[in-house]
Amino acid sequence: MGWLAFSLAWLQRSPSSTGQRSADSSGALALLAESPVGKVLLWAIAVSMAGLCVWQAVEVLRHHRRLPPPGEDRRRALVQTVKTVGTALFYGWLAWSAARTALGHGSSRANQQRTVSGVIGWPAGRLLVLAVAAVVAVIGIYMVQKGVRARFVDEVPHDRMSPAVRTLVVRASQVGFALKGVALVLVGVVVAWAALTSHPEKGDGLDGTLRVIAAEPFGQWLLTAIAVGLAAFAVYCLARARHPVG
Repeated sequence: MGWLAFSLAWLQRSPSSTGQRSADSSGALALLAESPVGKVLLWAIAVSMAGLCVWQAVEVLRHHRRLPPPGEDRRRALVQTVKTVGTALFYGWLAWSAARTALGHGSSRANQQRTVSGVIGWPAGRLLVLAVAAVVAVIGIYMVQKGVRARFVDEVPHDRMSPAVRTLVVRASQVGFALKGVALVLVGVVVAWAALTSHPEKGDGLDGTLRVIAAEPFGQWLLTAIAVGLAAFAVYCLARARHPVG
């Protein structure tokens, strides 16, 4: 994803290339499919994402089958349950997308735009899209403050890395959380604007957002910052995978 944002900023500026490469997850999967070992990697991603989906679903059943008595503990449990279910659905969607792309049925950007346009056309579709945009923006703000305040440090092991490596991971993770949060806030703003102005070509998620940014005078540098943030967030993900806590 970081590479695609960087590519959109610096390598796809000509009119002939603009619009040929989707910048969202489906575009990343399509780009992967073009590599010599693309299908093998896509099936590996599909299986891995399906495993993560099952893991999150099991977490719900294991920890949240019974809610605590009314109070602060119940509120936290409900919030955690919603987050876990949302994560499970997201991983499931990624697994499905990877499998479809491996089979040669990846979704095109035109299909995404028609979907957004169709939702906006529902009786309460505009409000639904605005609500989704607001949720995405709130998640982005949460990630920004989590990165700035380093509220993820308990997720990074203290005793399995050298002090220098751990400091590097923490700093990279701060940058990753903050800039990924900024990207999500921008997605929320652009999707909301697309709903208000009935421009579905700008509201198809991260893809449309990155293209809107790329068209601005400052777009190249903002896309570069987002690319750096996504790459930095990958450092956090790899550190957690290599050195799991708990």
